[in-house]
Amino acid sequence: MLDDADDIHPLFYGAPKTTEFKKLRKRIVQNVREAIEQYGMIERDARWLVCLSGGKDSYTLLAVLHELKWRGLLPVELLACNLDQGQPGFPATVLPEFLEKMGVPHRIEYQDTYSIVVDKVPQGRTYCALCSRLRRGNLYRIAREEGCSAVVLGHHRDDILETFFMNLFHGGRLATMPPKLVNEEGDLFVYRPLAHVAEADCEKFATAMRYPIIPCDLCGSQDGLQRQQVKAILDGWEKNSPGRRQVMFRALTNARPSHLLDSDLFDFKGLRTSATQDNENSSEIPVLR
Repeated sequence: MLDDADDIHPLFYGAPKTTEFKKLRKRIVQNVREAIEQYGMIERDARWLVCLSGGKDSYTLLAVLHELKWRGLLPVELLACNLDQGQPGFPATVLPEFLEKMGVPHRIEYQDTYSIVVDKVPQGRTYCALCSRLRRGNLYRIAREEGCSAVVLGHHRDDILETFFMNLFHGGRLATMPPKLVNEEGDLFVYRPLAHVAEADCEKFATAMRYPIIPCDLCGSQDGLQRQQVKAILDGWEKNSPGRRQVMFRALTNARPSHLLDSDLFDFKGLRTSATQDNENSSEIPVLR
């Protein structure tokens, strides 16, 4: 069904006809459908704000969601949104022209958060954390103004893995970016439909489709050193043992609280053997002081 030329969405016009690309496209679509269904993202007749940065991941997200909607598999309204944060050299016409050409409903918002970040962040520090918080706040506001029930982000499997190891190595906790959550105000969902999609697949897809990629380092601030280190570690593991990333990701979906050490998640004190229960029935267990 994905290869029918007559009913394809404009975002797929000019798609390579190679077997390799068809397999790639099918795999990404299946991964996204799986995530949407597994994490219960669909609210019928809802409206989603699909955040578009102009990078490979957000283009892949936009294309696949519109493909699913085109096929009648995603009964929600999609509104693409780009937040122009005033970064020097940002090509402001690229995304509006692309979205108009593709016939994609969209909203382009300009908010000069870049100047705020430059003013607030000490020299030598990366801008990413504050920039991200300001961006998220504006996206929530836009979603409310547009009557959207969800903000949809382009974080993929590798983003989720990297965040898990960032928290493990530097935060002292087992946590990552969930595929679905409710914002702190409690009025919006945040979805990550690419949660099962590999970063390499996003790159191959967007490159093959010749989407007009906008670089993510226009502000002159690179991602934090800690995240770069984690990414390098994961790259090394993947190189030595192909498929390691997918195994680790699968582990995130297969948590066993009774085999960890968090007593808030599992009642270790209340754990009893049959012998313990027999003893409790016959005598009082002394309390350790």
